[in-house]
Amino acid sequence: MRIGILTLPLHTNYGGILQAYALQTTLERMGHKVFLIEKRREPLKLPLWKAPLSYGKRIFKNIIGHPFPVFYEQKVNREMPIVRQYTDKFIDKYIKRRIIDDYVDVSEIDFDAIIVGSDQIWRPKYFPNIETAYLDFTKDWNIKRIAYAASFGTDEWEYTPKQTKECGRLLQNFNSVSVREKSGIDLCREHFHLKVTHVLDPTMLLEASDYVKLFEAAKTPKSPGTLLNYILDETSEKTALIEKIAKDRGLVPFRVNSNVENINVPLQERIQPPVEQWLRGFHDAELVVTDSFHACVFSILFKKTFIVIGNVERGLSRFSSLLSMFGLEDRLISNSSSSDVTTDISWSDVIALLDHNRNESRDFLSNKL
Repeated sequence: MRIGILTLPLHTNYGGILQAYALQTTLERMGHKVFLIEKRREPLKLPLWKAPLSYGKRIFKNIIGHPFPVFYEQKVNREMPIVRQYTDKFIDKYIKRRIIDDYVDVSEIDFDAIIVGSDQIWRPKYFPNIETAYLDFTKDWNIKRIAYAASFGTDEWEYTPKQTKECGRLLQNFNSVSVREKSGIDLCREHFHLKVTHVLDPTMLLEASDYVKLFEAAKTPKSPGTLLNYILDETSEKTALIEKIAKDRGLVPFRVNSNVENINVPLQERIQPPVEQWLRGFHDAELVVTDSFHACVFSILFKKTFIVIGNVERGLSRFSSLLSMFGLEDRLISNSSSSDVTTDISWSDVIALLDHNRNESRDFLSNKL
């Protein structure tokens, strides 16, 4: 079967890249021909009508001590290929894509099925033309439409009434719908009047050994420490917590990500390390401290004791749903001052649950296709 995958655009986010890789790999192992449907990257442009006001605001920011590049778009277009050089290398090597200028370029004869998911594909703030994430461009096509582990990212409803009505209408055309979070079940029932299935994030469809092969093939060197800290939103409190845990447990902290989103630091500090290096970080770590959903996932896959600091802005329900699935709710702390959950995890029950849910999630894909 020819299958297209529609997910969030791939960039420097390790979790976003690996969930696409994992779903594609899983489907290929089932015997399908799979391509990620992705819009061509366009240079960032500032509309002419916005330019005078935008430049004025940027100059004012710099005057009052809030540094911001006056020619922001030019800076981004110049630096982004450098920032993402290693993550792009992984994407180009391992993920098969169908690059399009617009979704209307996709035709009915291209695919037998299109799978929407995973990641926060159904969150309007991350996928602005949200109707597209419900395959509005497929019109009356005779294809299978499946949502696999689609995520709203939050347990709050962020759609407008118009979006709710239109997306609900489009969802009626789907053959099968599954979501990544338990809260997604409730949201679909309440707002779309639809019963859906709860499945694993695509990254968990593969096993740790599948990811080990990637960094072994790349001959990735051993990580420089034993306490992996993968923090997306850095604060002084989180830094202090990491330092305290390292001191208390005699561990050496290290990180596997750059200041990729900070446009004010030197370019060299923004270059995102290779995906393989990120994966090896979990393999080598004795303990992981993070505020990232997918870092929790890979801590579980690699059977590493971890602490997750609640990341409300990026969606807290994702964490609670994942952790409750494996009986690991105590891994989540609400602030950076608590470090009393660094006790080791008893992995036998966790792995049994992982194997069970993995089999059910794989069966969902296989049966619905």
